[in-house]
Amino acid sequence: MGQIYESTVSLPESDLFRQQFMHLPKLCAQLLINGFPLELVDGEASGIPLAWVKDVFSELRKMVDPESKIRVVTVLGIQSTGKSTLLNTMFGVQFAVSSGRCRRGAFMLLIRVNKEYSKEINCDFLIIIDTEGLKSLELAQLEDSYVHDNELATIVVGLSDITIVNISMENMTDMKDILQIVVHAFLRMKEVGKKPKCLFVHQNVSDVSAHDNNLRDRTMLLQQLNEMTQAAAKVEKKKENKSFKEVMEYDPDTGNGYIPGLWHGNPPMAPVNTGYSEAVYELKTNIIQMLKDCKSSAYNMDTFMNWTASLWRSIKHENFIFSFRISLVADAYMKICTEFNKWEWEFKRHMYSLEISAKTQISNFGTSAGKSEASNIRELELELNTEAFLELIKWEKKLINNLELYFKTDGQVHLVERYREDFIQSAKILRNESERSFKSEVHIAAENKEAEVEEVKKSTTKRLEGEVLGVLEEGRKSKINQSVEKLRNDFDQMWEKATEPLRDKVMPKTNIYSRVHAQLRKNVEPMGSHANQIVNVSLKDLGHGDFKAKCGNMLKIKKNWNWNYEAELQAKADEIIASCKRLVSVQRQEKTDYHDNYIQEILKHIDAKLDLETHTQYVVSLKLHICSYAARIFEEMHQDFITENDPIECVNRDKDRFFDDFKDLYYLVQDEKKAEAFANRCLQPAVETYIRVSLVPDVVDEMVSGNYSVNFSTRMFFQYSVLKDLLSKERYDDFKEYCSSYEKFIRKWIQEQIEKHFSDGTKLLELEDKYLKQCIRCIDTAIRKAQVNKKATQKEFVQDICEELGDKLVISQDALSACMVLLKEATAEKFADFLKKSVMEMGQALQKKQKQTEFKAKLDRLGSKPLDTLTARLGGCGKRCPFCSAPCEAGAVCHKAHHVEIHRPEGLVGYKSASMKLLTSICTSSVSTDMRFRNSDTKGEWHSYKEYKTLYGDWNIPADDSYTESDYWKYVMVRFNKEFAESYNAEPADIPTEWRTISKEDVEKSLKAAFNVK
Repeated sequence: MGQIYESTVSLPESDLFRQQFMHLPKLCAQLLINGFPLELVDGEASGIPLAWVKDVFSELRKMVDPESKIRVVTVLGIQSTGKSTLLNTMFGVQFAVSSGRCRRGAFMLLIRVNKEYSKEINCDFLIIIDTEGLKSLELAQLEDSYVHDNELATIVVGLSDITIVNISMENMTDMKDILQIVVHAFLRMKEVGKKPKCLFVHQNVSDVSAHDNNLRDRTMLLQQLNEMTQAAAKVEKKKENKSFKEVMEYDPDTGNGYIPGLWHGNPPMAPVNTGYSEAVYELKTNIIQMLKDCKSSAYNMDTFMNWTASLWRSIKHENFIFSFRISLVADAYMKICTEFNKWEWEFKRHMYSLEISAKTQISNFGTSAGKSEASNIRELELELNTEAFLELIKWEKKLINNLELYFKTDGQVHLVERYREDFIQSAKILRNESERSFKSEVHIAAENKEAEVEEVKKSTTKRLEGEVLGVLEEGRKSKINQSVEKLRNDFDQMWEKATEPLRDKVMPKTNIYSRVHAQLRKNVEPMGSHANQIVNVSLKDLGHGDFKAKCGNMLKIKKNWNWNYEAELQAKADEIIASCKRLVSVQRQEKTDYHDNYIQEILKHIDAKLDLETHTQYVVSLKLHICSYAARIFEEMHQDFITENDPIECVNRDKDRFFDDFKDLYYLVQDEKKAEAFANRCLQPAVETYIRVSLVPDVVDEMVSGNYSVNFSTRMFFQYSVLKDLLSKERYDDFKEYCSSYEKFIRKWIQEQIEKHFSDGTKLLELEDKYLKQCIRCIDTAIRKAQVNKKATQKEFVQDICEELGDKLVISQDALSACMVLLKEATAEKFADFLKKSVMEMGQALQKKQKQTEFKAKLDRLGSKPLDTLTARLGGCGKRCPFCSAPCEAGAVCHKAHHVEIHRPEGLVGYKSASMKLLTSICTSSVSTDMRFRNSDTKGEWHSYKEYKTLYGDWNIPADDSYTESDYWKYVMVRFNKEFAESYNAEPADIPTEWRTISKEDVEKSLKAAFNVK
């Protein structure tokens, strides 16, 4: 039936001959329910007829509950060892039996489980698979008989929840061969995340009651299994597997069954051995218990069929070692990546809040708003670091506990068990990076706060207040109501006299170029004398214009080697320079003084981006260029800081405000104006800063959990979204930038998505309004609490308010000092009323301002932090495929191996043939052939693609010459062949004929298949 159906489905759907046989799957499904076996593996063709089996299961799911759970039990063994008899006796079925070979391939039977037991063993149906005997005499003469047995074992082990390995004690000479085949199959399953249970059944054991006496045999069997596991691991290039238990769930005590012979004597006249049925019954009880204890989730009809199809495709293309492309594994990996990203974002958001709180406390230290009891700023810094350290330990533990709980409770985690350690290490790296970042930010904030200028401004303000009050007292003693002009004249004279000492207090200038140069020398010192010699130049003379990468003598170019090494270095340099300029821009926006941490961060970033073996001349020249540019910006930042914080300039900026306060105090009209000034000059800027800072994580949160959450949930979904968008627009410039400047492209793409999401302005307005109302409530609460002290003066009243708000708002010390001076010693009752009114008006004014401001301007005020956070989350580790330059898409921050879902033709990144034509070879196909390559990593020498891991050991590239997922880039290359050739000064590629038949619809399907998008 299966062969007839497979042959007819290849005909057009309208063909009458085809239509005559369309009822066969339904008929077979009914037979399967009624207890007849289905040929799963065609013994003649040695393959699974996927179209037939798939359609049978489609009909089957219509006849039963489509979500019915399935468990699979399979038997493997040498020919004529009683496999079929064992299954028939155990489950009451009727697989064909005979002496010698009774079947070819593999047959399956469907057994319905009674409802009362279905919950206990977590399945509604059992699928029993009986296989042809391994090491059969009929196939022994064939050259590929071992391959045939290996494939069959891999299929049935791959489908099984429990694999029964049937060993006849009469055929001990063949036992090693079958065990070796089985171990290979189990090892391959471990590589794809499946770890079935294993049960060894020893047939024809004369004394089955002496279980303890077989301890020596079990120990010997386990020793043999361990030896074979190590041998198989060597062949599969997975030498880290040292024992059988690492690849299988196997317990030597419970994982062995002993069954006596079926007959007493020689059939046909020999009586049946009753001990056989008793032993089989015990074995069946053991199997049912194993099913109850099974931690992995059961198949449903669809997942069983998908797994079967993917398993067979992988066997056909022999790509087990590095890639088993199956939807269940992809789903499980995507699921854990999504969950981990949620936990990671919670962690980062909490640390962001902690960092903002710490900076707020440092900014308010020593002021009316300061709450810390620390004696100095360094003590406060230590307290904050200790608090952060404890929080980091708590959150790291929480993250790891979430992972452990996930691996205990999720039914599919056995498929991604091999990634568990990657995610645990990612949690530890996240904690270490967060601690380093927190300490650096807090240290810089503390150093800026500790600067001498703060004390100078504080003492000057206090002296000016005394002088102004002295002039005021003299004016009142004269009892003459002086004019504004006279008051101004007296005030100016006093001001000149009071600020005279400040004219000599000039802030010291620092030679920024020298400090940056010193850090650069320290960084390149380990690179040797040549690096130290190169770096001894003036930074002022460098960093202008574009950086030009030169090979120099770093590589002797071979004849006919058509790879532009300089272009490769130039592209890398451009990418690093762009990212470093973004870092400098972020540091420049802080409006603080220069700190050595800034340039250290940049040098660390360069080192992370560069390969360790890159030539010294190139590395040092690049660092010189970037440091020269950075030093120039930091010099401007330092100069701006000096100008902004120059004592005489600072006090003169407040001169008119001092005079207004002086005048109001003289004419006794101060309360209302002072309250208004405090609200507008101190509270309003603090509220605006709080809203801006709070919006940063909210914008990120909205992107990862709002309407666009799927696009930003994992790196793989992100890649899918980007590639889908590129395909919909189909613009050459976009594809070229994606291939050659990936980081630049994704930053631009993410920014476009952020702007698109917030373009209507509503969401941003909601968030702003939420934080504004929070601040107004906090200020109102602070005023009410301050009013409890009825005897408080106006100055004390303001101090109480600032102290209450100190852990939330950063109130400018300069503005606060200017508002605090000349406050009356009278009680604050009227002042409080005026302040409440001013705060209400301030809130209304800010609401109006928020409504009138364009969403783009609001996003610009947030700086690059939302974009940086999302890029770090989705951009991955930054590593590219060594052949096609596709970005790594591994989900965990820390991962043992880099991988890519869709590799692309090497010509898209500039590789050319000897005839100067762009190459169409794709890495996945190349590593499955005897082709060779050469590049800068091979020093121009030829190297086998198959042995790529000797150079790129941290990359996993699936060997698959049928890699249809690359249809996406095949289509792109056909579409823009000429344009790519022009950009690389090459000839257009010779496009394979089959590539030209790929339609846009085919590309969309292959893209979904590659990323397992339903």
